[in-house]
Amino acid sequence: MSSHSISPARAHGLVCGDLQPGAANRITDVAGVTVGHQTVRQGSFRTGFTAVLPHPGNLFLEKLPAGVDVINGFGKSAGLIQVEELGTLETPILLTNTFAVGTGINALIRRELSINPDIDRSGGTVNPVVMECNDGYLSDINSMVLSETDAFAALDAASDDFDQGSAGAGTGISAFGFKGGIGSASRVFELGRRNFTLGALVQANFGKPGDLILPDGRKPQPPAGGQIVERGSVIVVLATDVPLESRQLKRVARRAAAGLGRLGAFYGNGSGDIALAFSTAQRLPHTNDSDFIARDVLQEDKIDLLFKAAAETTQEAVLNAMIASPAMQGFKGRSRPSLADWLENQAG
Repeated sequence: MSSHSISPARAHGLVCGDLQPGAANRITDVAGVTVGHQTVRQGSFRTGFTAVLPHPGNLFLEKLPAGVDVINGFGKSAGLIQVEELGTLETPILLTNTFAVGTGINALIRRELSINPDIDRSGGTVNPVVMECNDGYLSDINSMVLSETDAFAALDAASDDFDQGSAGAGTGISAFGFKGGIGSASRVFELGRRNFTLGALVQANFGKPGDLILPDGRKPQPPAGGQIVERGSVIVVLATDVPLESRQLKRVARRAAAGLGRLGAFYGNGSGDIALAFSTAQRLPHTNDSDFIARDVLQEDKIDLLFKAAAETTQEAVLNAMIASPAMQGFKGRSRPSLADWLENQAG
């Protein structure tokens, strides 16, 4: 195992499953995928944008196959209906807070218009994908502080090296009564004598306090106070370089729920739990002179490896998000403790 694959969870001896992690143990182990943050942390604000760029080219003209699974639909995301219908992804993915979804939509449209000025003139409209979690416990969400400039900053900051924990869209969120955040993990495996990767990135803002189950069976108990019911959300973005079509990607996305369940989640009534998966193996042209597209697609009975990888990476990514997040005090003096501190106290 590469030293780079020692994630925040693994640094505390918490290993999720038995598949091998990638070199950095992040979603960016899938070649071409990059992630960027814009963090707003001042006064009563603990919020931001996180951008996932699926490939470095013109995503509108060279779309990727994608699938989405809505585990529990108490959420205000944008663009998922078209992903479900057409099975393609044609913009970067923005993660943010609930009241900044509209801002993210406008930012993605403006960015795509600047790159592809013929959109809606000769090229058809564009489908911006924005997903959200409510960070209103630690941040003054009603002030709607985030701007399109913040979204552009997250897009421009995208690279294969990015912070986990309280950064970007993970700045003001909570998980299982602890501080939540942005987390990531990856797995590598062999299919058809070739090496492939699947990576996950999560925006972890879910889980009833006291319900968290660690891979070693321990159940951390956060201090009393604050939210005591499950009214959070979790967004899971899965990327892979395995050639898959949209129906298969929806099936892979659904297995993110297995990773959430291992952590003790039960997808409460007020939780928005969504998983989106895409494949970088083949770009689909926006226009094509041919009536048909030749594509490689994984044989269905080989897909279990991806199901397992989706569950393991989702579970580990959530733990990484929490462990990488320090304790935080925010809006109205509310606070969330750090899972890392709990683990250190247990070790002591």
